[in-house]
Amino acid sequence: MKKGSSPVNILIVEDEALIAMDLRLTVESMGFKALGTAFSGEESLRKVESLHPDLVLMDIKLRGDMDGVTAAQEIYARFGVPVIYLSAYTDDQTIRRTRGRGSCGCLPKPFEPVDLRNAIARCSQARAM
Repeated sequence: MKKGSSPVNILIVEDEALIAMDLRLTVESMGFKALGTAFSGEESLRKVESLHPDLVLMDIKLRGDMDGVTAAQEIYARFGVPVIYLSAYTDDQTIRRTRGRGSCGCLPKPFEPVDLRNAIARCSQARAM
């Protein structure tokens, strides 16, 4: 991120409250702005519509009827907001599902903060082009 530029606004979608809080603190310590947290795919759609994030950090396995991949595809189709997936599930089938329009990659949990920072920076740069 360039000095003096506005921070990247991020929505966190994670159904585990402690992990969501840790992600929020990590994102904010890196100089990005966490706009809020959604705990389900359905809630993520509502929050993207109302908060207008630049980027979504999306857990793949969520509670409810809509998983993170389905939510991310809908978010990109409706709002054009890209997604970085975060998942403990890194099997081939899951990773294949995360590829496509609007995906800025998938970080396996647990991940290093530097990897998250780099993924956010890459996604932000790609979107600015």
